[in-house]
Amino acid sequence: MSGSPRKTKDITVDVIGGGLAGSEAAYYLLKRGYHVRLYERRPKYDDHAHETGLYGELVCSNSLKGKAVENACGLLKEEIRALGSIIMEASSQSEVPAGNALAVDRTAFATYITDKLRSFDNFEEIPSEVASFNENPTILATGPLTDGPLLEAISGLTGSHGFSFYDASAPIVKKSSVDFSVAYFKSRYGQGDESYINCPFHNKQDYLNFVDELVNAKKALLHEESSYFEGCLPIEVLASRGKDTLRHGPLKPMGLEQEGIRRPYAVVQLRQDDLLGECYNIVGFQTNLTYGEQKRVFSMIPGLGKAEFVRYGLMHRNFFLDSPRVLNQDFSFKNKDNVFVAGQMSGVEGYVESAASGLASAIYLDRRLRGLDFVPFPTDTMLGALLRYVTCFPGPRLEPMNANWALLPGTTKDKRKEVAEHSLMEIRKYHEQLS
Repeated sequence: MSGSPRKTKDITVDVIGGGLAGSEAAYYLLKRGYHVRLYERRPKYDDHAHETGLYGELVCSNSLKGKAVENACGLLKEEIRALGSIIMEASSQSEVPAGNALAVDRTAFATYITDKLRSFDNFEEIPSEVASFNENPTILATGPLTDGPLLEAISGLTGSHGFSFYDASAPIVKKSSVDFSVAYFKSRYGQGDESYINCPFHNKQDYLNFVDELVNAKKALLHEESSYFEGCLPIEVLASRGKDTLRHGPLKPMGLEQEGIRRPYAVVQLRQDDLLGECYNIVGFQTNLTYGEQKRVFSMIPGLGKAEFVRYGLMHRNFFLDSPRVLNQDFSFKNKDNVFVAGQMSGVEGYVESAASGLASAIYLDRRLRGLDFVPFPTDTMLGALLRYVTCFPGPRLEPMNANWALLPGTTKDKRKEVAEHSLMEIRKYHEQLS
């Protein structure tokens, strides 16, 4: 990809994978005028995690985490919004009530992304698998579920430098099946709405019985040994760490008291999952229990005794690269630098983080194609710090990383807003240089 740059409309870029990262990369490049070919094997291929063939489909949860810039992921969202992110556009059109969190209707969210990409005349869809790489400029965004011949091709480039962990999704139930003589609406700490359904354990022994059944319930068989991601542990694994772990974590009752009633011993929360408010997911209940055991054990939750499950939780293996060893700082492969990596495969973890890396890879590729020098994102921004972590981690094994304040050393809690304002100013300056 050297020499004098051609007009962007004369250049074809292959984007492999239509998830959040691939959609974000494709959108940026389409706006720049490139002919973008997006390869996506769904829905012809069933990966046992996605439900549709839509681009940008959310799998594990419908939450994009906190909205406020004092929240690390909230800051990252505002940074990519300033860069023209398609997922931030889509979330504005599909948001559902979720207190201080940004949650969306999954179908409306993915439909917006799909329709937006298809609106470009320079967009070409190729519904098939990819087994090898050609010489076209390429963004590889197939995500952590990558397998088969493509995984073998990646291993050929990297010398099998890769790792994996297991991730899971939470079950979804019908609101109409929740018993509201027990359950009630409320958000924590007066967040301005009452958007969560709360299922309270008022009795300590009922809670302990639930934990015992959860820990000892039958789990689905995993085909190989692999670690879990600490930021998204299966609820049964979390429960196995101690009787009180859940009520100090996702079942924490603080701020969820009902007027005139003493604070519950523990509370399970449900978050709206669709625009109509007909479906709710059980917050923090990603799981590897068998479907039958999910029905049995989760029906022990007060208010969910007759719950109808729209979808059960599911465990899946997540593959990611040893990026510091195999990628350049611009996220291109060291052994094939016309291929750029985006998304969770690179070692970022989370919806927003995945989309952000897709946007970054597209920006880096665009600069390369236009004959411009590589300019990394400023490391005093959340995005720049996250990308630096992924490509420069010095340890023996890269651990997947979410946006968090530890990436910006010295940021104290009382200075987060000030740091966020500086970060957004730096992102806007960077964006201006791209024009």
